[in-house]
Amino acid sequence: MLERYEKFLKSFDEKLALYFERDKDKIKCQKGCTFCCENADYPLSLLEMKYLMQGFLRLDKDWHDRVRENIKKLKSRKKTSSYPCPFLLDGECAVYARRPLTCRVHGLAYMRSDGIVKLPECARTGKNYSSNFDGQSIDFEPVKEDLNLDKIFASAPELDFGEIRSMINWFL
Repeated sequence: MLERYEKFLKSFDEKLALYFERDKDKIKCQKGCTFCCENADYPLSLLEMKYLMQGFLRLDKDWHDRVRENIKKLKSRKKTSSYPCPFLLDGECAVYARRPLTCRVHGLAYMRSDGIVKLPECARTGKNYSSNFDGQSIDFEPVKEDLNLDKIFASAPELDFGEIRSMINWFL
């Protein structure tokens, strides 16, 4: 199953690369920008979690131990809907190649099936699309594909994504 998922990711990442290239003048994402990693909720499926954990198991001992410590800290805090990603170390993702779909899509503005434009949270903080968003309306053409997780999962019926949980709930 993970091999089929990797094939899916290759194709999906190629499509996303075209979207990011198309909107590169509006996107401020770059290595070291961790806004989206520091205070969010990270929904992922069982399949994504298995894939992510393969990457975790391949980390060197120091990074592995640091991620485990981050997870331990998260488990001891009050339950919240947003938290720092435990895989964020020294301003970068320790498992970047195996990051979940929600992380791969983050940063893009897209049109949901119901006609609502989904902007990244950073649009409200002077980052992605902020020069094209006045807090109420946009003056650009969003990606015309619904990139919500349920739509992405439905686009790959050959894969069994399994249950979807918040990342922190996979560790509890």
